[in-house]
Amino acid sequence: MAPSRTLSLRRTLLLGILLPVFAFVLINTVVLYRQALAAADTAYDRTLLATAKSLGEQLQVAGSGGDARLESSLLYSALEAFEADNRSRIFYRVSGFQGEMVSGFDDLPPPRGQIPQKNIYAALVNFYEDSYRDVPVRMAVLLQPVAGVQGQGMATIQVAETLELRETLARQILIDTLWRQAALVLVIALVVVFVVQRATRPVRAISQALGMRNENDLSPLPTEGAPRELLPLLDATNQHMQRLSQLLEHQKRFVRDTSHQLRTPLAVLKTQVQSAQRGDVAPQQALDEIGHTVERATELANQMLALAKVEQLRQEKNVPVHDWSAVVRLVALDLSALIAERALDFSITTQPAPVRAHEWALRELSRNLLHNAIKNTPAGSALTVALVSDAQTAALTISDEGTGISAALRERLFQPFATEHRQSPGLSGSGLGLAICREIVQSLGGAIDLDNRIHSGQVLGLDATVRLPLASTHSSA
Repeated sequence: MAPSRTLSLRRTLLLGILLPVFAFVLINTVVLYRQALAAADTAYDRTLLATAKSLGEQLQVAGSGGDARLESSLLYSALEAFEADNRSRIFYRVSGFQGEMVSGFDDLPPPRGQIPQKNIYAALVNFYEDSYRDVPVRMAVLLQPVAGVQGQGMATIQVAETLELRETLARQILIDTLWRQAALVLVIALVVVFVVQRATRPVRAISQALGMRNENDLSPLPTEGAPRELLPLLDATNQHMQRLSQLLEHQKRFVRDTSHQLRTPLAVLKTQVQSAQRGDVAPQQALDEIGHTVERATELANQMLALAKVEQLRQEKNVPVHDWSAVVRLVALDLSALIAERALDFSITTQPAPVRAHEWALRELSRNLLHNAIKNTPAGSALTVALVSDAQTAALTISDEGTGISAALRERLFQPFATEHRQSPGLSGSGLGLAICREIVQSLGGAIDLDNRIHSGQVLGLDATVRLPLASTHSSA
């Protein structure tokens, strides 16, 4: 499936700003146009009303009583003054007291609708759209009181005007409104494009800088001069790149150490096989030597895989909670054969210690420390394991009666493959056990210490102490 196309940040901002502006300007244009038309209609309706009133001023009453009637001496040519620029024509009709035709165009449609009781004009007048001789017109119907010496009554005056002038004005208003609104939209669009272009410049700069980087360059992105809104993104990116850098460095170190450390046992194994094939040693002795080499190589490979797994667990979230005391007792039970083989005076005391850690990590930590103590404790001496906890931390202390460690060795003891630097003859192994312990403790937010137990200037043994925060005070994050 082809990847879905998404809008860029710049285009999203432009559309998100300009579309509402366009919609607002469009609505505003319609409203302004209608308001302008209403104002024009009001102005021209006043002209129609003035025309009707002028017609009413030319009326007079003839006769008296029931014979009273209206008379008009108005000529049509007198209405030419009300026809603006000869672009519209005016028609009129005057009806008497009884609705009879007095003057004007007798085929003008009769009035329709009701005269509103209240309007903006000081007259009894009604305006509406109509058609006369198949031409649209604007009709004004005025009730005009007419009084004379001998009688009085109410005349009905109709004035109709064609719509050419109104339509011309409406088009002009629409064109003027559209030009002004188009100019406003253009200015707003230019301003928005400029502002968005300027605001997204840091994003483009960061993208360009990342695109030009070497694939192995995981250095932090610069945050100087970056907009405030980008700082959280830059900080999160830098933190992520730092974790990737650490992971990459760990992988490089793992590959380097693996290739270096496995080369020796494999070379020894090859030599032993060749020696056995030539018959230099007895078959049983050759098998024993090969088995010992394979055992050491297997132990080294397992420990290196364990070291790599610690780094993998370090990246995980939502770490479960386990009781450290139960894990310690299970490890002691697994190593009981070694303890019995060396006839150690072994004792163990534990308290419940819930810590947030993977069971594998707690088991590997406890096993490495206890196994190291067993190997470096003289046969028949005492070995003590104590796990205590307080309100915040749990502390595991493994005390042996070995020869301890020198000050020079203490500086390198937690480094991988530090076996060859050890001064004590009893210390042996691949050199990864304490390094694994340190990595596990650091990943769990704890601390590890190796201290000689000294009395009267004499080393009585070694105390290995690990402190881990309890689950109630240690967040998984």
